[in-house]
Amino acid sequence: MIVELLSVVAPVFIVALVGLGWARSGAHFDEVSVSRLVLNVGVPCLLFRSLTSLDVSPFELAQMAGLTVCVMAIFAVGGFAVLKLMKLPSHTFLGPLIFTNSGNVGLPVCLFAFGEPGLALGMTYFAVSAIFHVSLGGPLFAGTFSWRPFLRSPLTWAVLVTVPVVAFDLAVPTWVARTTTLLGDIAIPLMLLTLGVSLSKMHPDSLGRSLVLAIVRFILGVSAGFLITTLFGVEGLTRKVLILQASMPVGVLNYLFAHRYGRSPEQVASLVLDSTLLSVFTIPALLAWL
Repeated sequence: MIVELLSVVAPVFIVALVGLGWARSGAHFDEVSVSRLVLNVGVPCLLFRSLTSLDVSPFELAQMAGLTVCVMAIFAVGGFAVLKLMKLPSHTFLGPLIFTNSGNVGLPVCLFAFGEPGLALGMTYFAVSAIFHVSLGGPLFAGTFSWRPFLRSPLTWAVLVTVPVVAFDLAVPTWVARTTTLLGDIAIPLMLLTLGVSLSKMHPDSLGRSLVLAIVRFILGVSAGFLITTLFGVEGLTRKVLILQASMPVGVLNYLFAHRYGRSPEQVASLVLDSTLLSVFTIPALLAWL
């Protein structure tokens, strides 16, 4: 199990290290253009393809969706309180405490640990989290909410197009599915490469703070998942997947939002890295407990 988990986490580090090595070599890397490509093209296509490929019953989808909303509400309240105590800006760090890497880390872990049923439930968590992330992540980092950029964002339109397709179980044409799959596949590698480039510019004094926040992120995830499943009497596989997904490391997309809106991207990158490194130890421990 540990070897399988490492095989999931290792590619994340390797691709980020490629980006770091590229930047350290002095080669050019246009972070602004790449970030725009990922946020405006890659992520919307990844979101659409992920949501439209869901294969779970309406009850399971509704149950996991409701539980996911509950844990994310706890993330928001608990994270805001922690940041106030630490006197850190919520516009920079609240997003990373709310939105986890439930996709490119969480989904493979759910599959390896619990098989296809676990993957289906994990995908439901990811779907709900992704909708909130692409809809509210930008405004959260921006510090202000305006309907104009919200409605003009490709991420918003991806959500608006995807929801009815999933709700009414509409058939997706093969050419649409294949196109969105191809374009969606660029998102995660470019996210990680851009992350690595940012890590090459990271300030050393941000490492201690990011490690503390990474530990807070994990504790917040486990606590929220355990509290909600206990409160609603949820048992079995749904409970395990919810707690596991809620405890995933900080999502890479948080860094891209931080970079776009100028919210200390190097510090957010440090938090993503420390949180992912920490997950090498926390995920096996969590699976042993569950």
